[in-house]
Amino acid sequence: MKNPFKTLNVVLNFMGSLLIVLGFIMLIPIIIVLIYGEFKTGYTTLFSFLAASSLALLLGWIFLRFFKSGSTNPVQAIFICSLGWIIVSAVGAIPFVIAIKSNYLNAYFETMSGFTTTGITMFSGLDSMPKSILFWRSLTQWVGGLGILTFFIAVMSHAGGAHKLFGAESHKIQTHRPVPGLKNTVKILWAIYIIYTLFIFINLTIAGSSVFDSVCHSFTVLSTGGFSPYDASIAHYQQIGHPHYIWIEYIFILGMLLGGTNFLIHFRVLRGDFKALHDNLEIRYWFGFIGLFVGLILLERFLNLIPHHELTKNFWKTLEMNFRNTLFQVSAIITTTGFGTVDIGSRFFGHMAKQLFLIMMVIGGCVGSTGGGFKVLRIGILIKLIKREIQRVFTPRKGVSQVVIDKKIIDKDEIYRVSALFFMWIGLLVFGGLVTALLSHHDSYSSFSGMFSALGNIGPCYIPVNEMVLLHPIIKIVYIFGMLAGRLEILPVLLLFSRKAWIY
Repeated sequence: MKNPFKTLNVVLNFMGSLLIVLGFIMLIPIIIVLIYGEFKTGYTTLFSFLAASSLALLLGWIFLRFFKSGSTNPVQAIFICSLGWIIVSAVGAIPFVIAIKSNYLNAYFETMSGFTTTGITMFSGLDSMPKSILFWRSLTQWVGGLGILTFFIAVMSHAGGAHKLFGAESHKIQTHRPVPGLKNTVKILWAIYIIYTLFIFINLTIAGSSVFDSVCHSFTVLSTGGFSPYDASIAHYQQIGHPHYIWIEYIFILGMLLGGTNFLIHFRVLRGDFKALHDNLEIRYWFGFIGLFVGLILLERFLNLIPHHELTKNFWKTLEMNFRNTLFQVSAIITTTGFGTVDIGSRFFGHMAKQLFLIMMVIGGCVGSTGGGFKVLRIGILIKLIKREIQRVFTPRKGVSQVVIDKKIIDKDEIYRVSALFFMWIGLLVFGGLVTALLSHHDSYSSFSGMFSALGNIGPCYIPVNEMVLLHPIIKIVYIFGMLAGRLEILPVLLLFSRKAWIY
């Protein structure tokens, strides 16, 4: 007979361990509080982080004390995964409420946006905000980049059910591991992640970015999160006339592309295997999509400029500026980072470009990357599936029956899973778009773009940033659900509403 409380016990006991880890993480921003002397200037940031950390530690102790641990089954692992992100965001929002007087819904939205590396923000006036709060926003994205549970497995050497937890949180598609053994795999992923973070930090600092900005941006570029300490995002450097803003923008482009690429590819390249950059379908599609979108947007841009003679006035300067801005925004959207040097809703981009940005939001980054979206490999599987169906029209039914990628047959269950996920994506996009259109003044195009951005964990959309905070609370709740569903690939979140699963 099933014990209906077993799942509850196991899940809440694990939540206790997770909250203990969160409690210690929330002490890190206090270093920034002390460095910048915020406690001397009237800010309540020191109290806000101490209070949030204490609450996390207290709740963690209570959960560990009163709920029994046990081995986890796959359903319980999925519950832990979903509830972990929800509870961590709930506690992580507290500093925003105390320190900058945000209402709780906006604070929770911001924290969920941080941990899921979405990057949609409810806050403005970032340039004058306490640095510890800006640091906390960036830190949430860095921790969430490879996944909260992956971070937990990395820091807790005896995490029970680690394989099931990793499988529940990581992108559920058949991929190889760089080395045998889950713990070794997680260590390698985090080693690469930390090395690249340091690489971006050093380059930004050399280019003239302040140490604080370099830290925050290195956290949010590699995690493909997109939070910036400035309202103007990366355009800030050009607006203040920074002498190396072009160099800085190219560093961001590199960082975003690194984050959006499969970390297995990074592992192979770092070991000297440069065939990894072209010997599999996903990486070829990845570079192909980026090149195609940049080319199409530049073509439209130039066609729009030529009648006004703007291109011929200063050809090379205009060419480089257009190329850089286009490559930056394509990289920002397709990797789901969301940084901006030019607003994607501005007149700089034509009508075709704005539609292409929506397509990029669906595609997203590579499997095994920090990027969100539907994933390039799954798009490749669907394209192969369409090709197979076309071939079957001209070929005897028994002649063509398998979908093959990189000389390997894709299992039918995998194809069913990809197809189901795609239709769930479409269903949630339509739902979010309709809710936004119903409860706001935004047109249908902007309304759908908001849910595209939330579900794809992107950040920018065609709703102006300063109007996001004015959205109806129900829209914000739908977007919070969309951000979590997009990050965990929908099914784990839907399973929370299944009574049968709770007694599984």
